[in-house]
Amino acid sequence: MDPINIIILLNIIATFGANFSGAQKGLKTSIIKVKEKPKSYLQTLPTSVAVITLVLLILSLFKIGTFEYSNEILSYRIVGLISYLVFSWVQIWAYKTLGENYSQDVVILNNHKLVKSGLYRFIRHPQYLAQFLVDLTASVAVMSYLIFPIAFVELILLTQRAKLEETLLKKYFKESFDEYKSKSGFMIPFIG
Repeated sequence: MDPINIIILLNIIATFGANFSGAQKGLKTSIIKVKEKPKSYLQTLPTSVAVITLVLLILSLFKIGTFEYSNEILSYRIVGLISYLVFSWVQIWAYKTLGENYSQDVVILNNHKLVKSGLYRFIRHPQYLAQFLVDLTASVAVMSYLIFPIAFVELILLTQRAKLEETLLKKYFKESFDEYKSKSGFMIPFIG
């Protein structure tokens, strides 16, 4: 197997535990009472697309759905690999920062707190930005022509999901959310 693909496989294994612990926390919203959980395709579709990109990434490790590897593109693949590794751990950091407020669903928990620390001090949706960048940079690292376009569809869905979350946060945190919003970017620091 290609060395870059081996590193990606090892990272998938390493990050699986952290992602699984986040998923377990996220499952709690299906068994506990919450203040509000809107019914929307945005509850499941973005996460389903993320699972599809993960499956495609695993297939890409075995050169299924990829362009041919050559020395001419090696530097692009290395930059893609390094970026993929960084953003996969940034995403986990974002989940961990949310702590008890993390949920796989767009939801307001009974004891929900507005998180404004860590990456959330600068941007309101670092987990979604990181998810998009993980998939985009992974597609470059493995030269996948399948993952690349799906990453942009995923960005549209994640942006819509983030806007739905912000509607709920505004409803429950009112002026506190407005103040936080004025000091942080939507998905890019200092923008929106």
